[in-house]
Amino acid sequence: MRPEADLAIFPELFLGGYDLATVEQTAVELDGPELEVVRRAAAEAGTAVLIGLAERDGDRVANSLVAIDEAGEVVAVHRKISLWGDETDSFEAGAELKIVELAGRRIGLLICYEIEFPEMARSLAIAGANLLVTSSANMAPYFADHQLSARARALDNRIPHCYVNRVGSEMGLEFVGGTRVVGSDGTVLEEAPERDECLIVTDVPVPERAEGPADYLGNLPPQLSVAVLPRS
Repeated sequence: MRPEADLAIFPELFLGGYDLATVEQTAVELDGPELEVVRRAAAEAGTAVLIGLAERDGDRVANSLVAIDEAGEVVAVHRKISLWGDETDSFEAGAELKIVELAGRRIGLLICYEIEFPEMARSLAIAGANLLVTSSANMAPYFADHQLSARARALDNRIPHCYVNRVGSEMGLEFVGGTRVVGSDGTVLEEAPERDECLIVTDVPVPERAEGPADYLGNLPPQLSVAVLPRS
């Protein structure tokens, strides 16, 4: 029987919450009982899962996005590379981007602030991703920043983008929602209201290779040089 959804995506630090003061207490290990609950649910539903959490790895804690396949197995972990603000005091930064084959797609993984760096999404697209996923805990007053960035990263690379953001309040922060699915031409296909809790279930189109001037990846020069000119 086909599952009701092939892929379920949850926000940044969903498992444990976005409270930097308690990260040491809420961090979990990948083989721990907390993630086992999620893995078992994924296997029972036959649905792959992307879920954000504070990951404990020995003495280190990372802000991680964990990929679980439809059989309930952990198949990849993306550790946030570009940490935002005080996150640098709580987490050890990741060192590499990740593409995971999940739910029939090659998914490039991003976490929150990383959406604001075009180079990260472009690197994933060049490496073969055909879907971008950003798991976010974006807060006021930055709703518009991510509204634009979610569309821009899809259009930049001509691949769809699923952006999932949390709502509610924690640690004195107001999380602004705005979960959205963006097509490869930058068009918003589905979008949750700002600050409202909402579940989006939708089909994400498989991108077709753009042709002509719209083929941004194909027309990208192999190497760019920059001339820095002296002031006159």
